[in-house]
Amino acid sequence: MNETLPSCPQCSSAYTYEMGALLICPECGHEWSLSSAEPVSDAGGGVIRDSVGNVLADGDTVTVIKSLKVKGSPTGIKAGTKVRNIRLMEGVDGHDIDCKIDGFGAMQLKSSVVRKA
Repeated sequence: MNETLPSCPQCSSAYTYEMGALLICPECGHEWSLSSAEPVSDAGGGVIRDSVGNVLADGDTVTVIKSLKVKGSPTGIKAGTKVRNIRLMEGVDGHDIDCKIDGFGAMQLKSSVVRKA
């Protein structure tokens, strides 16, 4: 690899790797945007961005970009599922989107697994 990736902003680990548009730290699990070099979501009530860096707002429609496993469900949420009328919140463990998904009900998602539609 010719290009040097930045260290993790949370734990300063040098072992970061690139996955799509995100940088990921294997030691602490932190994910942040490669293009802006800032966290995908700011825990201090700041701007929440999707996986490609678009700013999200309450009431937006987003699309899930990868298949997600859901406890108690044999199928999970498939990539490409549209989620309408999201609510942004300060979530637990990086889950900063509160929404209802058809067939699953109310749940919380991470902004790093959605793209603004």
